[in-house]
Amino acid sequence: MLIAVILALAIGTYAFRLAGVVLRDRLDLPERLQTLLPVAAAVLLAALAATAALTEAGRFAGVARPAGVLVGAVLAWRRAPFVAVVVAAAGTAAVLRLLGIN
Repeated sequence: MLIAVILALAIGTYAFRLAGVVLRDRLDLPERLQTLLPVAAAVLLAALAATAALTEAGRFAGVARPAGVLVGAVLAWRRAPFVAVVVAAAGTAAVLRLLGIN
């Protein structure tokens, strides 16, 4: 059963990717929609990041996780090395949790 689900998801993913390549020249989107699609993708990614940063099991994740994400975001914005961003974000969350601030 598990193998069948994995195969179905793999085939569906491949079909979506193939449809994009095959239909690219056949599908004519309005210019307004073409300008909005990249913005929509960015908004969707931001919403996903916000949900992951602020919630856990459908509830507020506490202060430590968003604080770590904020530290990581600031360091990434300042173009710090990726390893430094990850270590600082994780360290911030860990220190806050160690201090009892969830």
